[in-house]
Amino acid sequence: MPGDVLAQPHRRYDPLADEWILVSTKRIQRPLQTGHGSRRPSQRVAYDPGCYLCPGNARANGEANPAYLETFVFTNDFAALRPDTSVAGFESGLLRAEAERGTCRVICFSPRHDLTMARMAPPAVRSIVDLWADQTMELGKTYRWVQVFENRGETMGATNPHPHGQIWAGSALPVQAAREDATQRRHHAATGRRLLLDYVDQEQRGPRVVVENDDWLIVVPFWAAWPFETLVIPKRPTKRISDLDGVARDALVRSLIELLSRYDNLFHHPFPYSMGWHQAPFDGGDHDHWQLHAHFYPPLLRSATVRKFMVGYELLAESQRDLSAEEAAERLRAVPARHYQLDETNGER
Repeated sequence: MPGDVLAQPHRRYDPLADEWILVSTKRIQRPLQTGHGSRRPSQRVAYDPGCYLCPGNARANGEANPAYLETFVFTNDFAALRPDTSVAGFESGLLRAEAERGTCRVICFSPRHDLTMARMAPPAVRSIVDLWADQTMELGKTYRWVQVFENRGETMGATNPHPHGQIWAGSALPVQAAREDATQRRHHAATGRRLLLDYVDQEQRGPRVVVENDDWLIVVPFWAAWPFETLVIPKRPTKRISDLDGVARDALVRSLIELLSRYDNLFHHPFPYSMGWHQAPFDGGDHDHWQLHAHFYPPLLRSATVRKFMVGYELLAESQRDLSAEEAAERLRAVPARHYQLDETNGER
């Protein structure tokens, strides 16, 4: 078995599930600055001298962050993907692997250690949206798939409480992306329309809507698996974040702030989640079937301490939910759109 392939970032094929899995063994070495056996920094201070994401502080590799004032991007010091990975692979019987080239970047949303997107002023969140768009186009020149995402909270694996997200870009089309590409392509071939725009037409002003305006629909999808899962969809044909004009970006900012405020207000607790944008791949195709969208997957179920676990039947058979999509949306609409911790004087706290 070629050890050089398995020692670097690579994908392994599962012939039973007909799926691929990304293997990046050096990720386990990344530092933890949450409660996982290390000092837990306060989330209520604007600057933490021990945080490796705060302005001016040294990161785990010894390199110092600049004294950034807005957003800040750097290549992950413990990247799951590397641009210098070889393109070799191997196949032996049922064992099949392929090397995976790519890169991983960290996006610091704010120099403030104690903020989250829900409690940032709209211009600051607009800077994040613009950065998502710029990074997407830059990385799309080299890589087929650009995955913008955020893990918020220790529950969802965030290793640092500083407000930040990530962008991973790779040469392969990941499993979820390939599946969504196929379903959207089939619908477009059969109807001439984009699947998610048809879904917008069916859901708008309906019982599963959480946030809606002229440009965006945020809905607890009919098929949601996680209790308060949401889907964020632009109402106009859009392939990537970079295709959004200024009006749509500003509307997205307001929509995200409202959604995240409602999440936090539900249990008066910083709502953990994993979220990510699914954009059209960069593979030379026209992708007229693809509609930009974002998934939010929060795990909380009944309180700040009671979460949904995907175990047993969910792991071995199929997803099962304990709360209807309609009830989840109703509960999110019932809480205030203004964040419970928002400072009346400056919009940030």
